[in-house]
Amino acid sequence: MTIRLAVHGAAGRMGQRVIALGASTAGQKVVAALESPGNPRLGNDAGEIAGIGNIGISLSDRLSGDTRPEALIDFSVPEALERVLQLAVENKIPLVLATTGLSKKQEEEVASASHHVAILKASNFSLVVNVLFELTRVAGDMLNGKGFDVEIVERHHRFKKDSPSGTALTFAEIVQKAMGQERIVHGREGIVGERPLGEIGVHAVRVGDNVGEHTVIFSTLGETMELVHKGHSRDSYALGALAAARYLAGKPAGNYSMRDVLGIQG
Repeated sequence: MTIRLAVHGAAGRMGQRVIALGASTAGQKVVAALESPGNPRLGNDAGEIAGIGNIGISLSDRLSGDTRPEALIDFSVPEALERVLQLAVENKIPLVLATTGLSKKQEEEVASASHHVAILKASNFSLVVNVLFELTRVAGDMLNGKGFDVEIVERHHRFKKDSPSGTALTFAEIVQKAMGQERIVHGREGIVGERPLGEIGVHAVRVGDNVGEHTVIFSTLGETMELVHKGHSRDSYALGALAAARYLAGKPAGNYSMRDVLGIQG
């Protein structure tokens, strides 16, 4: 089955990759490429913007009445959230929400919108990262109470605006639930004393064009285990979002996750 797909944030780095892969990968057809009003590329062909040639879909700030997408992928900015939610709810389009850095109030708005339309929100759409979330949960459960320190290190490109990454914070939340640490420390400086067991260190590195690396370190006296993901291109995130869109199409209103896409039980 081929689903009809709309992409919001289509002129951005990730949006361009979703357009490119969505137009060339079986299982979906791009029918709308959306951006915020005032974007200087409005009216240009979305395929030309994405570097794959003309696909007959112009970048627009609105959804035409006869487009009828079956899923909407949003890779944009928090400031556009209200508009994206309105677009999804009013048109009853299942929403794959890939924008990170949302405020608490915005998270509440997403939860409210999920009463009216299917929403799948994730901090990271890489299939491998989502498998690593599960492995981190298992490791945390098994090592809980056994004297292990946990540190999380993430690397991203110099252009990333939020820090630490939403993915790193998700890893921290998973560890907290499994092992009970109450405090998250963002870097350390000066005479801070011995490291207590009840904290998780989260460290952000910004370098060059790194598309994303995350390392979760479990360490105790005598041994260390590291769970590592290294992204080689943005395509892994775009392909995961496309898989999520195919899963979400036709689903009733509610909250969904990448665990649903991967078929993870429990």
